[in-house]
Amino acid sequence: FNVDFLQQLRSAIASTYYKGLGIEDGDIFVSDGAKCDISPASGLLELLKVLFGSNVTIAVQDPSYPAYVDSGVIMGQTGQFQKDVEKEQLTWLVQFAKNNGSIIVYDSAYSLYISDDSPQSIFEIPGAKEVALETSSFSKFAGFTGVRLGWTVIPKELLFSDGFPVAKDFNRIVCTCFNGASNIPQAGGMACLLLEGSKVVGFYKEDTKIIVDTFNTLGFKVYGGKNAPYVWVYFPGQSSWDVFAEILEKTHIVTTPGSGFGPGGEGFIRVSSFGHRENVLEACRRFKQLYK
Repeated sequence: FNVDFLQQLRSAIASTYYKGLGIEDGDIFVSDGAKCDISPASGLLELLKVLFGSNVTIAVQDPSYPAYVDSGVIMGQTGQFQKDVEKEQLTWLVQFAKNNGSIIVYDSAYSLYISDDSPQSIFEIPGAKEVALETSSFSKFAGFTGVRLGWTVIPKELLFSDGFPVAKDFNRIVCTCFNGASNIPQAGGMACLLLEGSKVVGFYKEDTKIIVDTFNTLGFKVYGGKNAPYVWVYFPGQSSWDVFAEILEKTHIVTTPGSGFGPGGEGFIRVSSFGHRENVLEACRRFKQLYK
């Protein structure tokens, strides 16, 4: 573990993701993955329980990433089932948090996939630094799943009702429960923040377009795939698990049942574009053969 190297990574994250948003190096907590920051064992949920008591109310959207329900995160892109989070929605949410003394936990893991004018960070919203913290990961844009590297941004403006900084308590909890990210993934993270790293996102976007075009051609209603590397395909009147099982048995392709993300995902499957191009093309060929 190298403190100097960690500082370089913090600076690179701040200048790459939060340029012009007033986020400083010291606001960024680098960890061995966003899950560690939001897990029940330590991090945000534990922080809420310790500081506010076990009766704290936590809102989670539906459908959502399953870990959110287990961990207590409020919102983000959640695998891109819902309509993209618009600036007006986030502005309303920030004002709601201010009016009700709430803290927003925002997941920006897919921010680099956003290609329209949707906010890439909640800190683009005026006043958000006073009521929100943001967690993110290298897994979704750099294929770091299993390598373990992520970060959480806690602005110095985010304070408890007594004026004490949230960042200080968060730092105490995560430092007690985790040793931080090792030098190897940190070096990988630095490399991913170079210009060449953005090409990976472009590659996955091309994969996504191939999948979307395939299901559109087959006559399915397709959602997502625009600002995240996932495609949601609707099978009206069918169980997500039944569709999953049929695809697995007849094509040997593994998809994700939409119901695993909550009741709102029932009737859908989620198809990932994370893969080698030849595998994506072969999977689409099998989909066409199954549903032609």
